[in-house]
Amino acid sequence: MKKHLALVLLFCSFFSFSQKFDKKITDLISNYESQVIDLRHWFHENAELSNREFKTSERIAEELRKIGLNPQTGVAKTGVVALLEGGRPGPVVALRADIDGLPVKERADITWASKMTGEYNGDVVPVMHACGHDTHTAILLGVAKVLYDIKDQIPGSVKFIFQPAEEGAPAGEDGGAELMVKEGVLKNPDVDAIFGLHIWSQISAGQVYVRPKGIMAAVNEFRIDIEGVQTHGSTPWTGVDPIVTASQMINSIQTIVSRNMPLTEAAAVVTIGSIHGGVRSNIIPESLYMLGTIRTLDNNMKDVLIQRLEKIVKNIAEANNAKAKITYQVTYPITYNDPDLYTQMLPSLQRINGVENVNSMNAITGAEDFSFFQEKIPGIYFFIGGAKKGTDPLKAAPHHTPDFYVDDSAMITGLRSMTTLALDYLKNNK
Repeated sequence: MKKHLALVLLFCSFFSFSQKFDKKITDLISNYESQVIDLRHWFHENAELSNREFKTSERIAEELRKIGLNPQTGVAKTGVVALLEGGRPGPVVALRADIDGLPVKERADITWASKMTGEYNGDVVPVMHACGHDTHTAILLGVAKVLYDIKDQIPGSVKFIFQPAEEGAPAGEDGGAELMVKEGVLKNPDVDAIFGLHIWSQISAGQVYVRPKGIMAAVNEFRIDIEGVQTHGSTPWTGVDPIVTASQMINSIQTIVSRNMPLTEAAAVVTIGSIHGGVRSNIIPESLYMLGTIRTLDNNMKDVLIQRLEKIVKNIAEANNAKAKITYQVTYPITYNDPDLYTQMLPSLQRINGVENVNSMNAITGAEDFSFFQEKIPGIYFFIGGAKKGTDPLKAAPHHTPDFYVDDSAMITGLRSMTTLALDYLKNNK
């Protein structure tokens, strides 16, 4: 009985401490909220493409130095990393924000709209933060400000990772999370767990969505090159037609998911999104190429899908007397939320945001290179709402579009969530 009473008193004491600590964190966040919003607007106005985030990384480093940290720059080309050492020994937790924009022209009617341009595939293009990475960057800087103010009370260390090129490095270049991992961002000191978030324009501000295990799909982008024999369009029998061959491949590829995948277990998608070949109506071209993407949420299904794809490409090419080659251009693993870490940290998200605001979600077939961090260490990736409260989030423009917009009011959820996850993990795992 005495032992039971002692446990109850210990729990009550811890709960009371957590409540007081949460209030202190909430007050600090409120103090910094306007600064974080101003930073968000600056990053939005100065959007830059993947591996070209020069002004962005310079401003991030400048803000980290103002806080009192000593940032490392030039990580994975344009990334920035900083380590906050707490006042007591303990584990190391990492927090990640992606920093790159997209080749999209902004149409949102805001005073801080992007007018930036950049070079993409050899062309000068408009650039905007059409996926919300400006908010992620500003949120993480805000978290750094808050945690630095209480660093003496932190049992462990926090590594802030500002990652370039989440949207994909330019052709012929390495980049993103995969390059950061190769360069040792999770080492020196060794990181024990990592947390990341993504804002979502079609969820109401204040809402959090998360799930254990696979939350976003693995991606395998591929290119199929088909070589035929060029001839006049009036005499197709004198050549080998790569266009007919490609058409047969496309139709057969679409049967992989519908006829070979156990879709009650997990979703899968294979899409041909681009086909290039031919110049005139009366010339059968010598060659063409197609671009496609595979999205899977189960590694076994991914293996089967790739095997079937390669077999279809090979056999249909042979049946048409053509030659075909398939190459893989971008490969991301499944964004996989460690189940044990999820169980441990879900109460933290619920406590700081309110149980009613933390929602379970289905996995989605979008992809994220945060998965490269999760391949090495346990990690949690989650979504926060970006639509202004009182508006219909389903009418909001989707990501990667000119009218994409997320409201400043969404920032507070990210600040609270990332700060609390870091502190609770360090306290619970010391």
